[in-house]
Amino acid sequence: MTVTDLHLRFETRASKPPVFRISEPLIAAAKARSGLDVRVSLGEDLRDTDCLADAVGLVTSNDIIRDPKFPTGELARAAPRLRWIHIIGAGIEPLLPLEWLPEGVVLTNNSGVHVEKTRGSAMMALLMLNARLPTIITNQRNARWEQIFTPRIAGKTVLIVGVGEMGGAVAAAAKVLGLRVIGVRRSGAPHPDVDRMAAISELEAVLPEADFVVFAAPLTPETRNLLDRRRIGLLERRAGVRTVGRGGWVDHQALVEALRSGAISGAILDVHDPEPLPASSPLWQADNVVLTPHVTSDDLDEYMPKTLDLVFANAARLMRGEPLANAVDPALGY
Repeated sequence: MTVTDLHLRFETRASKPPVFRISEPLIAAAKARSGLDVRVSLGEDLRDTDCLADAVGLVTSNDIIRDPKFPTGELARAAPRLRWIHIIGAGIEPLLPLEWLPEGVVLTNNSGVHVEKTRGSAMMALLMLNARLPTIITNQRNARWEQIFTPRIAGKTVLIVGVGEMGGAVAAAAKVLGLRVIGVRRSGAPHPDVDRMAAISELEAVLPEADFVVFAAPLTPETRNLLDRRRIGLLERRAGVRTVGRGGWVDHQALVEALRSGAISGAILDVHDPEPLPASSPLWQADNVVLTPHVTSDDLDEYMPKTLDLVFANAARLMRGEPLANAVDPALGY
């Protein structure tokens, strides 16, 4: 494939927050940084699906793929030259199973783009949990004066479930704070910032060791409700819970009850199931929890430039016939 053969089609949503919105100036700047001479086009809200006809690469979001106007069921006919779809987020669980993906088309995601913001947010959340800020904020809401004194965070243990790019960023933040880090990952492979790596089959054995538990695993049928009522019961009363990436790993009703009863010390949740979190969710009124609306891993200034740099780097790999970075394994779902 020569340079002139490649047409990259970008599809954005007008309703997206600015951090996730693709624009012509951002595309042009990333293209200039890459040095690639490729044809690009930008659409909005699938107003012109005919442009897919000669697209070799498509850069878009989960909600575009799920839009009724997107030709999911006949993608091979509507986009016969398509070889690659890039999703501008890390999670692709709304697209599972990937039976709709035509043979020969590679799906990639944004894994790694969140790392720097996630590292800083993890440090913030761990310090907040150690200082019992969720409980102090509950006391403030109830006009209750209660002095809560806590020890230093150094020397405590954090358990990170899912040590990919985001989980690795949490581990790096934890080491800066002087924490002992236990990781849980499917492969059990080591990580430089993890003191002890366990397989997923060992999760129940390591939960009681944790002062803090951070869930950063991909959301798949196997990981949904991974922190269920029984496993929450294995945590010590001192434990604090943090979620990043996706919210479906946690049984939220069981978590609310544990927070209310004092079975665990607090939680800081950035991801929820579903999103937006309904006004009827008991989490809004729960004690000892801080809720953020899925905002602590996406850098307002750098998220889209880094995304587009990844896209153009993968375009170069595609043109050279090399494997694409961040390719999703259809069998694993991430």
